[in-house]
Amino acid sequence: MDQKQVVIIGAGISGVVACKYCISKGLNPIVFESQADIGGVWAKTIKTTRLQTFKGLYQFADFPWPSEVIQDFPTQKQVLNYLQSYASHFDVLKHIHFRCNVKEIDYQESSLSLSSSWSNWNGISQTIPQGKWKVIVENSLSEPPSTKVHEADFVILCVGRFKDVPNIPEFAPGTGPEVFQGKVIHSMEYSAMDHEKAEEFVKGKRVVVVGFQKQGLDIAMECSSVNGPEHPCTIVYRKDRWKLADFAPWGIPLKYLYFNRFSELMVHKPGEGFLLALLATVLSPLRWGISKLVETHIKSKLPLAKFNMVPECSFAKDLRSCLLAALPADFFNRVEAGSIFLKKSPSFSFYNDGIMIDGDNKPIQADVVILATGFKGIQKLQNIFTSQDFGKLIAVSPDSRVPLYRECIHPKIAQLAVIGFSESISNLFTSEIRCRWLVELLDGKVKLPSIKEMEKDISNWDEYMKKSSGKYHQRSCLTGLDIWYNDQLCKDMGWNPKRKNGFWADLFQPYGPLDYANP
Repeated sequence: MDQKQVVIIGAGISGVVACKYCISKGLNPIVFESQADIGGVWAKTIKTTRLQTFKGLYQFADFPWPSEVIQDFPTQKQVLNYLQSYASHFDVLKHIHFRCNVKEIDYQESSLSLSSSWSNWNGISQTIPQGKWKVIVENSLSEPPSTKVHEADFVILCVGRFKDVPNIPEFAPGTGPEVFQGKVIHSMEYSAMDHEKAEEFVKGKRVVVVGFQKQGLDIAMECSSVNGPEHPCTIVYRKDRWKLADFAPWGIPLKYLYFNRFSELMVHKPGEGFLLALLATVLSPLRWGISKLVETHIKSKLPLAKFNMVPECSFAKDLRSCLLAALPADFFNRVEAGSIFLKKSPSFSFYNDGIMIDGDNKPIQADVVILATGFKGIQKLQNIFTSQDFGKLIAVSPDSRVPLYRECIHPKIAQLAVIGFSESISNLFTSEIRCRWLVELLDGKVKLPSIKEMEKDISNWDEYMKKSSGKYHQRSCLTGLDIWYNDQLCKDMGWNPKRKNGFWADLFQPYGPLDYANP
């Protein structure tokens, strides 16, 4: 076939996997990575970072973890070594251009009128709609940095949503960081420091960490290790969320409760028929009971009631909203010892010597405030387009869900895919099968439906996500329906979606990446 040029932007996990599968189809992709190494968020993290997902779910389908990694939750260094071994094994590295920052991409005929031809496109082996992408790349390895324009027939965006554009809270005039005499940084800046420098940065300081998800927890633990109760670290957070004390509530591995086909029969699904809808309704009491079972286990393991931290929502809601985090070992012991203080408040403000908690007359004195407040991933995605029209299509709603068919293709943006922008229990797992689906699309084996059909499917998934997570809906999250989602991709590719041997095994055994090793 006539070989077309595929450009992949980003060499994190999604970018490396996308490159590997493009190579497998005989393509010659170019990958542009702004940093000096692969890995994305895993390339540089704080010292104590570990994988939060059980490694059996966080592995490549055709490249299992090496036997010498015996921990269930590997360290950052082990994850990075694993990714580098994968890239080396499949000869991906020669396709990557490091220190090359993509400034913007522009469709040469930047018009939405191409939508009709895009909807009829059935793969890179066929006639692609008119136009090409201009990819404007700044190479920082040259002196001075040089800019070059590359042309692409297809662009795969693997830019990630958890880096680069920090989410900074807004404050009324006179109540923001500008009035504070100490240091204010985002967790992104803290993570970028060398480990020794990070320790020196917080040593002997009164530190406030804003945010109670994974990164905020890890930073608070590091600060408490360095300073102890002499200079306690204060965590300021808005809402109580369920935190996992372990992955086997009452001795039952979590994967048997939430990551097999039977567990997915208990929930309504986008595109389900009458019988599946009826079954989900009939089994809803069991779904409720399983959630309560997990909650009672967590409350028996963690002193949530003592610290008034029992969440209002169910465990299942947090799971389906991708808002779960594993609690670091020894966390509440640090709280009991006075090394960590907890402050819950919907808002706060700065004053010259620290912060003021909304509704609390006692100020919190601080030398350093670290904002572990997440990232503006959707803005990052918007900013890469020269065309404002495409930017508006990406940000169609304020809930940070990008409208993508199969969580990959925007119906009205031709010759472009987005990988790794929706979450699941294992982002590596879903990114890999999505890349396999994408290269089958590029090869003409997968056929896109019409724009209207794609938009209807997107709407169905959007409605499901909003209903399943309720008011806690923030972004695209597949957790709880991972198998159902994979089934759609398998059917598109002509694979058998049932990957186990036998009816009962397929119903009750947990699914994982190795089940998809072969088509």
